[in-house]
Amino acid sequence: MGDSPTWTAAPAAAERARSVLAAAWSCAVTADGGREEFVGAHTVGEDGRVVLDVPADSTLLAAAVRAPRGEPSAVLEFADVSPVPVRHRIRARLWMAGWFSVEDAGEGERLAFRPTRVVLHQTSGATVVDLDAFTAAAPDPLATAEAGLLTHLADCHGDAVERLTRLVEPDSLHGAVRVQPVAVDRHGLTLRIERARAHGDVRLAFHQPADTVSQLTERMRTLLTQAGAACPRALQRQRADGDG
Repeated sequence: MGDSPTWTAAPAAAERARSVLAAAWSCAVTADGGREEFVGAHTVGEDGRVVLDVPADSTLLAAAVRAPRGEPSAVLEFADVSPVPVRHRIRARLWMAGWFSVEDAGEGERLAFRPTRVVLHQTSGATVVDLDAFTAAAPDPLATAEAGLLTHLADCHGDAVERLTRLVEPDSLHGAVRVQPVAVDRHGLTLRIERARAHGDVRLAFHQPADTVSQLTERMRTLLTQAGAACPRALQRQRADGDG
């Protein structure tokens, strides 16, 4: 009992939304009946304002100029994709409705987007994020490093991932064909347990939050120590293309 994690907090919706926004490399914009995809074209302010660099002949720019100021003129969509190859890699989607204002950026134009509605959709369902909370929130401190951390864990430390399954309830491992790290934040590590025809996620909470990569390393060592003291649990490897 004393060796089990006691820190059970998870990211609030506003923090999770800001983390998706901070880590996203691309976004889709729907405005004036059209849809455009932008890759590597946006930056995010501390208050959650999104700035897009667009060509001067962009149809999005024309739509932003025509829209009445303060009226919802566009919807931005961001996808949170697992960096580790797993089933159903999209972990969350973030939708932001709001309006653009035009800023002069010298060559081309810059559009500043201010949200009037923020919706976070996760596997647990959709949540309307309070705008004041969204503005005040900060992204998870590990958000931009998460992809590298997870791929390193999956590619180079598969033995450690399997050892961590000792901390998972046996019922959750029944019929497992593969276990992969699918998410990590300051509060804990999430494992994706894949079965022949289904999957589920299990969260291993840290005993204290990790605000830096070095702190995360210490929290992972603690989990592995706990796992080392637990009884080994052989995964029931079933064929992914059959009934097992």
